Formats: sequence, C-alpha cells, structure tokens
Amino acid sequence: MSAEATTLRSAALPHAGRLVDALLVVAGAGLIAASAQIAIPLPFTPVPITGQTFSVLLVGAALGTTRGGASGLLYVLAGALGAPVYAEGSGGLAALTGPTGGYLLAFPVAAALTGRLAERRWDRRFSSSLGALLTGNVVVYLIGLPWLAVSLDTSLERTLELGLYPFVPGDVLKLYLAAVTLPAAWRVVGSRTRR
Repeated sequence: MSAEATTLRSAALPHAGRLVDALLVVAGAGLIAASAQIAIPLPFTPVPITGQTFSVLLVGAALGTTRGGASGLLYVLAGALGAPVYAEGSGGLAALTGPTGGYLLAFPVAAALTGRLAERRWDRRFSSSLGALLTGNVVVYLIGLPWLAVSLDTSLERTLELGLYPFVPGDVLKLYLAAVTLPAAWRVVGSRTRR
C-alpha cells in the first residue's frame, strides 16, 4: 500500500487512468441506484427507508471528494432524466422536485464531504470512520429536511416526525456497518499490496 494513498481507490488502483476512474464513478452511481431499490415504504410519510445513504457514504469514502461526489451527481442526474434509479424504481423531475428531492440533492454533497474526510484518513479506524460517515449523514438531513418541510408545508415538529425520527435506528445500523467496512477494506488492500 502506497504511503501517499489517500483513498481506497488510490490504494487499490494506484495507477488507474481516467477510463478506470470513469468506470468507478459509474459503478458508484450504480451501487447507489441498486441500494435505492432496497426500500421499505412507510404509510405515514412520503420518505421510504432505503439503503441509499449507506451506499452514498461508502462510495464517497472509497472514491474520494471528486469521484465520490461525481458518482452521487451522476446518480441524481440519471434519475432526473427519467432513469428508474430512485427508490422503488422511480425517476424523473417530479421525483426530484417532490418531498424527497432534498435528500436526493444532498447525496452528491454528502458523498464529496465524506470523500474529503476519507482523504484526510478518517476512514482508517472505526471511530474516525464513524465520525466521517455521521458527518455525511447529517448533511443529508440538513438539506433533506428543510426541502421536505417546504414541500409539504408543515411544521418543524411534523417534519421531524416524517423525515427524521423513523430513520434514526436504520441510520445508526448503516453507519456502524459502513464504519466497520472501511477500516476492514483498508486492511485487505494493505495486505494485498504487501504481497
């Protein structure tokens, strides 16, 4: 493993060219799209429980600021153009401008921020990984919740009931899983490159 490797991508593929990077960006967007299909609709809110945030944060941390953010942006743009990549196979501008649009628009920002923290080596240990991933997750809520409130023209308390409280237990689980995955991936990459 190279001492100057800043992300899992640079450690695993130190000599990757632009084509490989483009493929990684597309693969990252594909992973986010696939995880969006793991969706549990809740009858009292337009926001479903999905696997998206897990993938958004993991892709950001693995690929870094630019590539991770680009994966998130590609995912959002593909859905906006009508590809059925959003939760439950939805897509199009109506899905992007609807109540869950803020969460979607937050994904590139959260992925880029998590990638930036990973470039600063926050993804090497469980505790710092958890901090980086939590920071990215908070960004999703900071953008998603106001959008939800305006879209539904509802109070702060009702917005939190619809867009935050039901998701905290799942988010905690996803954050812990991702925080375990990142340092483990570094160990695998490190052992592979030492052979």
